[in-house]
Amino acid sequence: MKIHEYQAKQLFKAYNVPVPDGNVAFSVDEAKKTAADLGGFPVVVKAQIHAGGRGKGGGVKLAASMEEVETHAREILGMTLFTHQTGPEGRLVKKLLVEAGQKIKKELYLSLLVDRATASIVIMISQDGGMDIEEVAAKTPERIIKIHVDPLMGIQGYQLRQAGFALELPSAAMKLFSGLLLNLYKFFIANDCSMVEINPLILTSDDKVLALDAKVDFDSNALYRHRELMDLRDLDEENPLEVEASKYNLNYINLDGNVGNIVNGAGLAMATMDIIKNAGATPANFMDVGGGATSEQVENAFRIILADDKVKAILINIFGGILRCDNFAQGVVDAAKKTGINIPVVVRMEGTNVEKGKKILSDAKLNLTTAVDLFDAAQKIAAAVN
Repeated sequence: MKIHEYQAKQLFKAYNVPVPDGNVAFSVDEAKKTAADLGGFPVVVKAQIHAGGRGKGGGVKLAASMEEVETHAREILGMTLFTHQTGPEGRLVKKLLVEAGQKIKKELYLSLLVDRATASIVIMISQDGGMDIEEVAAKTPERIIKIHVDPLMGIQGYQLRQAGFALELPSAAMKLFSGLLLNLYKFFIANDCSMVEINPLILTSDDKVLALDAKVDFDSNALYRHRELMDLRDLDEENPLEVEASKYNLNYINLDGNVGNIVNGAGLAMATMDIIKNAGATPANFMDVGGGATSEQVENAFRIILADDKVKAILINIFGGILRCDNFAQGVVDAAKKTGINIPVVVRMEGTNVEKGKKILSDAKLNLTTAVDLFDAAQKIAAAVN
């Protein structure tokens, strides 16, 4: 689950991670009031959306007067902001962060991530802050330093110093940076984060360190331990179909292809997407209905996929285990009757009670195409959309 920059900075404050003074504003008047409360200029007016690259898209403006605060707030609020992370549809800006401007001596990069390959928390740092880290990684990968932390041991003093030295911080800033990194690590662990990124982390003219930006992504599977964080969820920033799917415990991710998928099991769903691509079509979604899907969940899966205008055909790939093929087939029949499916549907089923499942589909006399295996299914679905 992603949150906004202003929300991340509020959480940072609770862990003594230094951030600039500022506040969220939902209107031009609120933006002006916040600027007045800060007591001086310049101030920065920043669009709040779940995407990076806001400055390049015109969503971050420096204001040297109250008139400029009003002008920038009017320009940004209500705009559709396009960045490399929003996609071609862009994001509508409904809120701003207004915060005090800073005298920047140096811009740095800092992030914490879960590294599954090494079962560790990786601290990623670079002296090239303020840039797209992907660009830095592609052109000058040696400029990115990684420090792996054993989560059972926790972050150690030598690792804090290693990070500070790698950033070539002046001695006056080393202690402050070590405290910031230690507190950021505590925040990461305590809240089950999957990613925390500060870009840029700045060194000010008086050798202070501040999180000038803040991006936080929580592990959604751990949110049951952090009910208070659920209040930070902004449904306006999420795909409406993904929000709808979450209501029915369906693991759904919207993509930009033309083949809708209904699969039980995350690994099988990923393999299905790969073989669709290899057959010459493109998946429109990732959809894992789970091992114990009910007919109601199957119906809702169909309804959500059919609501996507890009979908030209649906591939059902089920391996019956806990979810028996006959139960799933009955769910498909019920869903077809209620949703009125009017696009090609290819079904591949194997596993428990597969013959009963196939008979249910056959007796229902629906416009379905059965496949003997996954390769056959992919070929038939590609033919249907092409």
